Amino acid sequence: MRGFFVGRFQPFHLGHRSFVADITAEVDEIVIGVGSAQASHTVDNPFTAGERVEMIHRTMAGPENSTFVVPIEDLHRNAVWVSHVTATAPSFDVAYSNNPLVRRLFEEAGLEVRGVRLYRRDQYSGTEIRRRIIGGDPWRHLVPDPVASVIDDIGAVDRLRTVSERIDE
Repeated sequence: MRGFFVGRFQPFHLGHRSFVADITAEVDEIVIGVGSAQASHTVDNPFTAGERVEMIHRTMAGPENSTFVVPIEDLHRNAVWVSHVTATAPSFDVAYSNNPLVRRLFEEAGLEVRGVRLYRRDQYSGTEIRRRIIGGDPWRHLVPDPVASVIDDIGAVDRLRTVSERIDE
């Protein structure tokens, strides 16, 4: 059986890694959809789809993992979003999400949807990690080591601080 899990992964953090571990305990393979793939270089979406795919790929690398990682661009048309996902991603049997809209869209399309256990949501949130990076606060302990390496490799600390600057007029 193959599961599908979608998120923005800005960045992929230890909470996401926990979700994936829980999902892989239930399925043989997992498809991870990198949502909002067209977005990058903003405070909310600082990483490109390719950078996020790299973060996940490096984290999940290993012979025991059957993981597909696919970028999925936003359509801004909820009625056709699930057909866009199923046309973009490898086939899957069950979708995993806690997002009420995502759950509803998959259910309306006749797909099985399961929730995932939230893991220390107060710490493991992309918003909190980005806030820490911008503010110069400790953040590395909140992401897998390979993700920190990607962030370093692409100069994302400087990128985030630059895109978060405001011009006072």
